[in-house]
Amino acid sequence: MAGKNVVIVGGHGNVSLRLTRLLTPAHTVTSLIRTTEHNADIVAAGSKPLLLSLEGATVEQLASTLSAANADVVYFSAGAGGKGGEERTKSVDYEGALKVFDAIESLAEGSRPRLILVSALDVRDPEKVPAHYSEEDIALSTRIRGHIPAYMKWKYEADKNLAQRKGFKWTILRPGGLTNTAGTGTASIGRTHLSPQISRDDVALTLFHLIDREDAAGLAIDIVGGEMAVAEGLDKMIAKGETDFLG
Repeated sequence: MAGKNVVIVGGHGNVSLRLTRLLTPAHTVTSLIRTTEHNADIVAAGSKPLLLSLEGATVEQLASTLSAANADVVYFSAGAGGKGGEERTKSVDYEGALKVFDAIESLAEGSRPRLILVSALDVRDPEKVPAHYSEEDIALSTRIRGHIPAYMKWKYEADKNLAQRKGFKWTILRPGGLTNTAGTGTASIGRTHLSPQISRDDVALTLFHLIDREDAAGLAIDIVGGEMAVAEGLDKMIAKGETDFLG
């Protein structure tokens, strides 16, 4: 595994800090954060903190940051976390994401980093229920959408926008419900059901494996708790090349 220059947007998130600790032994990581209060945690994880608010930053500032870091890979793991209502959710999860997409596209061809975006399971057109959903999946989907409608709406709009981009390589990881239990190193990956929940440790591990999976470009990868080793699950899913997250 060759060392890469990595930028994590939303570097202080629970998954991001776990990912950082996996990456930093072999890679150089810069973590974008919105407050200096997060500096100590970022440094302790082995990363370089960089204060840059996604809401306040311009596309030009983001592009300059990626260029200065000589970024090979960008992880987008930012999110409003349900705070601030629909306006802030749109600002971070949708408009913030589009700024990062635009920033990558604005860089010279040949110097554009790969993007690995963390979305969420069941982010889709609400009028189209995937054919593989069970009755339990449909019931759970209805509950989730009723509980966090703005989040599901703006994540979908961001994912849909990204799916149209041809100027750089991207991959979307879509985890189900998250827990803080210790990771198992296993998961169910691909065209999954909406449960069981998955440990943040295992989501971070999957993101870590994706850093060298350029063959996952253009895929939206669902992941929930399961019994297959993460690396093996990725191999099988990528080989199938199945991605129907807009359906």
